[in-house]
Amino acid sequence: MKIMTCPVNGARPVSEFTYWGEIREIPDPAAATDDEWADYVFCRNGAAALKNEWWCHTPSNTWFIAERDTAKDRVVRTYLSGEGA
Repeated sequence: MKIMTCPVNGARPVSEFTYWGEIREIPDPAAATDDEWADYVFCRNGAAALKNEWWCHTPSNTWFIAERDTAKDRVVRTYLSGEGA
């Protein structure tokens, strides 16, 4: 069984979590072109790398960030938003 550590609730089975996507920088709404918005909305970087992702511990509705190595399929660390990188 895979285990993920929630920063609030500790180590839990991965089945208790929901993935919400990679954290990406949003384009400037005042300056972005239609092409830049389309790229932000529809395109994702699928290359294996160290990524920061939004995750939710569903039973407690705890949202947090997981730093995950997608090449090795392992979580490096988890932390609450605002705790810094």
